[in-house]
Amino acid sequence: MKIAYKREIWNALIVALPFFYLIVIWESLPQVVPMHWNIDGKADRVGDKAGLWMIPVALPLLTYVIFLIAPVIAGKGQLNKMGRKYDRLKFSIVLITSVLASYILFVVKEQIIYLPSVLPGLIGLLFALLGNYFPVLKRNLYIGIKTPWTLKSDIVWDKTHRMAGKYWFWGGIIVVICSLLFEHAVAVKILLVIAAVITVIPVVYSHRCYKRISEKVV
Repeated sequence: MKIAYKREIWNALIVALPFFYLIVIWESLPQVVPMHWNIDGKADRVGDKAGLWMIPVALPLLTYVIFLIAPVIAGKGQLNKMGRKYDRLKFSIVLITSVLASYILFVVKEQIIYLPSVLPGLIGLLFALLGNYFPVLKRNLYIGIKTPWTLKSDIVWDKTHRMAGKYWFWGGIIVVICSLLFEHAVAVKILLVIAAVITVIPVVYSHRCYKRISEKVV
């Protein structure tokens, strides 16, 4: 219990990082700041700086809350069966989202008009990390490839996530590499294509897998 408590303290500190950073830079920010960037990485919408608080709320804080409550309400202790692997996944995802939120705030502070390709790279890293843990992820309603067919069957869930894990991991790695080689606009387009591929293929696979299993049962 004491070890788990210490782990949650570290997670809470990581969540707090972008909030603390925003407090530090708050007075130096203009009242009107960039709030949205288009696919080319160019700021195309501005707004009141108060809206910046939604960045750390929507990224690390919301992510942490989902990971925190998911094992409690998932039922049958499915996620708890992952043990330390679930804790490592939670820590890693919270860390990446916290870094992502902090970097976006840094971009706003520095008044960078065109986003660098670091952001697609961080999202690619998130894909790769999730893909690495997909094979050990237990059936639940909150984290993973949630289709009507994976949620009905542990076998379909396991098969789908073992297959999807490879696509998500290598897809994420490709995005990271492309973010290092190409400018933001190209990296984002590659990210969108890969995101579509690694989303659609597992959905189709889960349906076909469920259909094959149902036919064998009948």
